[in-house]
Amino acid sequence: MLRPVFNDIVMSSDMLDLIVEYYMVSYETMEFRKPFGEGAEDSIIVQVKMNQFGRCRIGSEIFGSSISSRHVKSSFILAKFITESGDINCYPGQVQYFFTHAVNLPDGLSEHNLAFIRWYKPAESSNIRYHFRVRDDEICNVELWSTEFYPESRDCIIPVHHILGRFILTKYQISGRRSSNVYLAVNPVNRKFHIR
Repeated sequence: MLRPVFNDIVMSSDMLDLIVEYYMVSYETMEFRKPFGEGAEDSIIVQVKMNQFGRCRIGSEIFGSSISSRHVKSSFILAKFITESGDINCYPGQVQYFFTHAVNLPDGLSEHNLAFIRWYKPAESSNIRYHFRVRDDEICNVELWSTEFYPESRDCIIPVHHILGRFILTKYQISGRRSSNVYLAVNPVNRKFHIR
């Protein structure tokens, strides 16, 4: 994790709910709850403080976030998710900030390196999403996505090592006879590897 650093930030009540939900899904056999919240007496109480970071180094690549205005261009990332139907889809999003959070597990204190990301919604139809496809395949390097974000949820919190790569964000306008719509053209950037 890299600067700018904001230590001991007290989480909002909404963020605390999201982090409790994140831990409940990540550690299926354990129970978690907020301080003074409802839950089983033996459940693990989640700490209310976190350390926020503006940038993160993964391998030889540095990712930025929206809290670091100097590094906003490198805050647009891609990550893969398994959908409810079992398919694997790649979603674009913008990193709001990186953070570390510690939780007292039964075998000791465990610190997690996480990212809070707002995910973009897909375009309303696959014809629009794969506007730049070659032939009739749904294989395309540049995809069009909506300019709107999904609402904040547990899925906004991911471990930093789940970040697949970055993308270049550009706006693309499709004009019809009666209206025009603006979309995000998502163009993936290949990962950088430094081999000695």
